[in-house]
Amino acid sequence: MSRMQGKVALVTGAGNGMGRAHCVRLAAEGADIIVLDLPGAEADMAETCRLVGEHGRRAVSAGADVRDLAAVQAGVDRGVGEFGRLDVVVANAGICDNPGPAWTIDEPVWQRSLDVNLTGAWHTIKAAVPAIGADGGSVVIVSSTAGVKAVAGAAHYSASKHAVIGLMRTLANELGPRSIRVNALLPGAVGTKMTLNPATFARLRPDLENPTAEDVMEVLSRNHLLPVPWVESEDVSNALLFLVSDDARYITGTQLVVDAGLTEKV
Repeated sequence: MSRMQGKVALVTGAGNGMGRAHCVRLAAEGADIIVLDLPGAEADMAETCRLVGEHGRRAVSAGADVRDLAAVQAGVDRGVGEFGRLDVVVANAGICDNPGPAWTIDEPVWQRSLDVNLTGAWHTIKAAVPAIGADGGSVVIVSSTAGVKAVAGAAHYSASKHAVIGLMRTLANELGPRSIRVNALLPGAVGTKMTLNPATFARLRPDLENPTAEDVMEVLSRNHLLPVPWVESEDVSNALLFLVSDDARYITGTQLVVDAGLTEKV
């Protein structure tokens, strides 16, 4: 298939997890990819580029902390200089932890979440949108089900993910006249390191000394309408592909939820 043939997509947080899956899915549909991730993640970015290459597409990578606008701008400029255009921007980079009740969160922890999840998305868009051509394009900000539903113990994360939905809605209004569509993607629990890690396992199963992924599957499944503990990165990437392709050419300013029914569970 070739829904992205001739297009160039920028993805942040592209060294692993959902970001890598997004790059590979878009490449499989014909896109060349600008791969951005943290400085020091060169090996991860190289693997993403290799996987993109397996689909016969080109990839260029750059180390950039999304909190650093100048670094993000340099990465965008490098990619656009290599490919000569930019059509799709995916603000995917994000962090999540569960430090506890809102009034107990240390200020640096609070600020880091806002800086990465919210300001980092804004930096990505600020650097990349001017490079989108006159034919228009698509921007997707990766929010979370935490952007529409409270998450006890992670007020900073939930606040930042609610905020990027407001950013998306504003950008959809501002960029619509330029034929640039802006939408938000809201994953629930995804089978990546953000969900599948010892700290999360311990929080979900405090009754066990060293809980594993298998130990938390039943707990997570209870949160969903569908009988699964989490969705896979590829499921989220399929939704992303729809949003950035011409299949969604008149969809802008909206939220696409991929959560196995988490937000609707009562």
